[in-house]
Amino acid sequence: MVEGGIPYPMISDTGGHLGRVYGVYDENSGVNFRGRFIIDPDGVVQAMEHMTPPVGRNIEETVRQVKAFQLVRKSKGTEATPAEWQPGQPTLKVGPALVGKVWEVWKPAKK
Repeated sequence: MVEGGIPYPMISDTGGHLGRVYGVYDENSGVNFRGRFIIDPDGVVQAMEHMTPPVGRNIEETVRQVKAFQLVRKSKGTEATPAEWQPGQPTLKVGPALVGKVWEVWKPAKK
């Protein structure tokens, strides 16, 4: 966390302009639902989450996903990060031999 702010861009959308584009604006209440979008450097939405106001989001999961997307991008799509993957853990090598066998290959860390 940067003192006095956050280290990534955030926006305010009081008029719901972007909320309408991303499908999170509630016309009845005039507010955006909670929305989280991970957009890559090419402008492609890689992940999104849409939640009603009473339930908060998990920033640790968002950070984990950003790190996973960065790793996959750096590998040019030759590596994959399965469910429960954490930074520093091994990745999966993408290819036909992996299809249908992820859980034979992937052993998540014990909690």
